[in-house]
Amino acid sequence: MKYPAIQNFINGRFSDIASPRSLTVISPSDGKELAIMPCSTAADLDAAVAAAQAAFPAWSQTPIKERVQVFFRYKYLLERDLQELASLVSEENGKTLGEAVAEIEKCIELTEFATSLPQLVTGEVLEVSKGVECRTAHVPLGVVASIVPFNFPSMVPNWTIPNAIALGNCMIMKPSEKVPLSLARIATLLQEAGLPDGVLNIVNGDSEIVNAICDHPGITAVSFVGSTRVARLVYQRATQNLKRCLALGGAKNHLLVLPDAKPDMTAQNVVASMSGCAGQRCMAASAMVAVGEVDHIVDKICAEAGKVVPGRNLGAVISRAAKEKIEQYITEAEQQGARVLIDGRNTVVEGKENGTYVGPTVIDHVKPDMAVAREEIFGPVISILRAATVDEALAIENANPYGNAAAVYTQNGSLARYIVEKANAGMIGVNIGVPVPREPFSFGGWNESKFGVGDITGKSSIEFWTRLKKTTVKWNPEAGVNWMS
Repeated sequence: MKYPAIQNFINGRFSDIASPRSLTVISPSDGKELAIMPCSTAADLDAAVAAAQAAFPAWSQTPIKERVQVFFRYKYLLERDLQELASLVSEENGKTLGEAVAEIEKCIELTEFATSLPQLVTGEVLEVSKGVECRTAHVPLGVVASIVPFNFPSMVPNWTIPNAIALGNCMIMKPSEKVPLSLARIATLLQEAGLPDGVLNIVNGDSEIVNAICDHPGITAVSFVGSTRVARLVYQRATQNLKRCLALGGAKNHLLVLPDAKPDMTAQNVVASMSGCAGQRCMAASAMVAVGEVDHIVDKICAEAGKVVPGRNLGAVISRAAKEKIEQYITEAEQQGARVLIDGRNTVVEGKENGTYVGPTVIDHVKPDMAVAREEIFGPVISILRAATVDEALAIENANPYGNAAAVYTQNGSLARYIVEKANAGMIGVNIGVPVPREPFSFGGWNESKFGVGDITGKSSIEFWTRLKKTTVKWNPEAGVNWMS
């Protein structure tokens, strides 16, 4: 193994996991075994929660302007170690180095937003009656937990760590069992930045520890990012245990391409959206609705897809099982009458024959009832559905159960506004295939793409990670009394 056995990070120290069960961490790029990851037990979680509980009183009572100083230093350390962190992300996740660099750059932006929180949580003060003052304050929840996926080993943890901790909470992090290395490195950087012991704790494991987090009485809130099936289960289990929960699920993002769209820009953008991070992101283009006569754009999309080369500017998918599942979607669509214009099946990269690669795939004349049109594929595959009118295209988009993102390609401002208003998704792009809001705007979809209230990043996250305390004060009896006082 290249790395030692994965350890938990509890109360500022890495510690061995005593468990009879373990999993192997494998690099998707070349199939090499990276590390053994023992699966934590409920007792390991108890220790992490106890450490967080012990740290919470002092951390929560530290003024927020002092708390965020940790994140000013952490931001510098992310910048200092950017290339090292990106290499680790690329190694354990399989994405290209350039994509991994962009992921760390997003971590820096997320941390930068957290340093601005003192200016955003000042509360409100108002004299509501003569001599009577009301004020509000954002109060941390206590010990919170965050369960994160494999597709962004550094970015998604940084969706929650800077904001939740800067707002005064102590945190339990559970990384994906497929990519546990990056989060451990994040813990060491935060420790170097001056984060007190016990404020951040990492517990590694699989579904058993996820269930334990949802059930633990010492955890007050849970965030989750992953598939819709698991997001629903986590939300139901956590809220049944009276926890606050925000669970982000999967997506089936539709790009509506109109005849007046700029052909070159649209083709480049559609392919980048569907193939970036090997399609393993909830904001990837998965379905394109061709409105009217757009064959000239479809031809350019195929030409652009031909420039995407596995192992060079296209990374691997996360596992052998994922590769087989993605290829089965393509085969099934072809058997049902769809036309595979660009075929990424059976891709092998020279020198990395054990890597798990799927080439860029474009499937045309897909019907709405096909699995490839309905289900999240999580690979570099785009399905093209045909529609005669904008309203027919919108009907296809709105019929899908997810609601993460949608986009339209057009030069007609009126039609763009119409589609933005009618599309049933939480994040919309106009001539942008990956409409991820930049900070301070928040990330979050609708419908089957999100369970819970609010968003996980940006200003909206403040409401999730804090409670609002309202105080009414009167000191001067000479001010008199009326019905409001």
